[in-house]
Amino acid sequence: MDFNIIRTGRAVLNVKDLERSKAFYVDALGFIETESDDRHVYLRGLEEHNHHSLLLKKAEEPSVEVIGYKVYDDMDLERLDRLFSQKGLETRWMERGTQHAVGRTLRVQDVSGLPLEFYAEMETVERMLQRYDLYKGARVQRIDHFNCMVRDVEKAYEFYTKELGFACSEYTAAEAEKIWAAWLHRKPSVHDVAFMNGNGPRLHHIGYWLSDQMSLIHACDVLAAMGYTENIERGPGRHGLSNAFFLYLRDPDGHRIELYNGDYLTSDPDFKPVRWDINDPRRQTFWGHAAPDSWFNEASAVQNVLAPEKLMETGEPTLKQRKPTFVI
Repeated sequence: MDFNIIRTGRAVLNVKDLERSKAFYVDALGFIETESDDRHVYLRGLEEHNHHSLLLKKAEEPSVEVIGYKVYDDMDLERLDRLFSQKGLETRWMERGTQHAVGRTLRVQDVSGLPLEFYAEMETVERMLQRYDLYKGARVQRIDHFNCMVRDVEKAYEFYTKELGFACSEYTAAEAEKIWAAWLHRKPSVHDVAFMNGNGPRLHHIGYWLSDQMSLIHACDVLAAMGYTENIERGPGRHGLSNAFFLYLRDPDGHRIELYNGDYLTSDPDFKPVRWDINDPRRQTFWGHAAPDSWFNEASAVQNVLAPEKLMETGEPTLKQRKPTFVI
């Protein structure tokens, strides 16, 4: 590996009603609106100095355009392009100026069919970390991770660890030690991306980091007071995997957002991945409550990066399907 993927960077979501979405993300959850026009809303967390980590685009139907990773410099994009080409994965370049506030980017459908984007440059803006007068809602700090439903978790695991340089923090083992789910990272936390066994490729959720657990509780109060009780899908609770606190929400278009806090450091080179048996009840929510059926059945459709007007077809998973009671 001769490239440096730094971390989870941004997501681009298609939504039907920008004003309705903006009210949810900005007024209820506390995202900072960097800027907007009649077709785009650029959002970031209070801690973030990049222009945005979430772009909402007006569309006829909800979907995921890309999930993006930040790399160290432009040469990393060239090296990634060579890798994908060697693996028979066709890439698409988007030159500087094609996308607002973002430099040159490389897009590709990964081995699972997920739409990836890699970029090195994005405009910087004022960091609002100490603008406590602007804190509201969940007081969202920064983007943390993606969770993706894929047909073959082991295939994704092998590609991301052996080809893209991700490390595994935790995983769930099923029959014959097959990997049912895996949590992989580039930054020194539990994950930048997780893969779960399911009908895919689809995006299960985007995780955003909060500064403390009470922000989760406060978010529930704010959401309830603003009439968003039906948007609360799961939690608050503590995960067994990762040890983190969580709250899962559905935005007005059904895209799933996780509010997340309290995982642990994974930077040591001798860190050993934590194995969970699929039948271990502790891999569920640590406090014991099960996930709703929607957790297993519903996720966001993803686009084809080479033909953005098309959605990727989904298929059944290779492992025996189960109703999950826990995924992060």
